[in-house]
Amino acid sequence: MRLEFMDRVKENDVLGRNIYTSEGNILLRAGVKLNTLYIEKLRKVGIIYIYIEDNRLDDVEEEDKQLLELKSLTMKNMSKIIKNISGNTNRKESIDSLKIIENLIDYIIEMGDVNKYLYNIQTYDNYTYVHSIDTGIMSTFLGERMNLNENELKELGMGAILHDIGKTRIPISIINKKGSLTGEEYDEIKKHPIYGKEILERNFKISSNVIKIITEHHERVDGTGYPYGLKGYQISKFGKIACVCDVYDSIMSDRCYRKKLAPNDAYELILAGSGSIFDDKIVKNFKNTFSVYPLGCCVKLSNGIEGYVIKQNPGFPDKPIIRVLYDTNTKKPVQFYEIDLVKSLNMVIKSIV
Repeated sequence: MRLEFMDRVKENDVLGRNIYTSEGNILLRAGVKLNTLYIEKLRKVGIIYIYIEDNRLDDVEEEDKQLLELKSLTMKNMSKIIKNISGNTNRKESIDSLKIIENLIDYIIEMGDVNKYLYNIQTYDNYTYVHSIDTGIMSTFLGERMNLNENELKELGMGAILHDIGKTRIPISIINKKGSLTGEEYDEIKKHPIYGKEILERNFKISSNVIKIITEHHERVDGTGYPYGLKGYQISKFGKIACVCDVYDSIMSDRCYRKKLAPNDAYELILAGSGSIFDDKIVKNFKNTFSVYPLGCCVKLSNGIEGYVIKQNPGFPDKPIIRVLYDTNTKKPVQFYEIDLVKSLNMVIKSIV
């Protein structure tokens, strides 16, 4: 299947993957033949790209259905989970809520294949919950790359999913404000890691590593972060991992006050911050874990040729294998051929089409 921007989707294209709402429910099922009404509806709710069935790309990996089911279950229960953890509900309800998160993390540890996770399509009208879960999933994958043990991975995933729980104490008018925050509002936002720490320490006997993630995910290795202005070795490995994943997922998502960055621009921002904003070892592992261009997306090369990403090259996140399906000038089909950008040193990807 291929990943297409909505402006390239045509009538009678067949949807290749389910589209989910931010509550984890299916908005449109895979296999549906798209018509004008469906296409306009998807655009209206903010869908930017979708997977389309294409037998020329039938070797592009299928989504991991069990992972998406677990993620959807977590999303459906996220408001209850946050309420139980941050409120004064009984301990059993709170523990049951955490178990839902643990089941998701356990499966990520078991599967270990990030390419089946990235770029599942959903609406983003509930940014906070979607962002929290995606940050937890990414952090767990990155922690696996760094050879954390199973217990550490569970702590990392749990802390990363709950990293913004302190925002439940921030007025919604500040969280969803369009445009620049006042100095006073920004000072309040910067308190959410402290609020999160207080919530978890008050209601739970929770590991120090989880607490570190909550309090340190906005700290920067050069000391410019908040709330404490920690730097370098003062920041835990757990906090540094969550920091990178939090920033990457944030800039890859639309917000009320800005548009998201393209995948290659978001990736470059992370790499550019290596050794200053982010720990250089964490960034190196990030580079070896996550790919810039999702499977099935169409890219334009430096020589003008357009093709679809069919496979990633480990260790070379910006140099996947491309399959060319048509002549770029005439748009007419050609005999398929592939370009491995690791081997083709004279070509690079210029843009996503």
